[in-house]
Amino acid sequence: MNQTDIDRINELYHLSQKRPLTEAEKQEQQRLRRAYADAFRASLRAQLDNSVIVRPDGTHEPVRDRRKKE
Repeated sequence: MNQTDIDRINELYHLSQKRPLTEAEKQEQQRLRRAYADAFRASLRAQLDNSVIVRPDGTHEPVRDRRKKE
């Protein structure tokens, strides 16, 4: 997801406030929003996978290890 895609999402949103979107525009908007959400989830997962829980006893547990247990 790049800035051009984000700008297009915003452009389609503003356009939809002025007039109904065409079917092609609706499909493009849906595709771009899905790609944005997927990129957001991947970024969050990467951040969490690189996070560590520090316990009161001083031990460290990587978050990615907790996910594997569940």
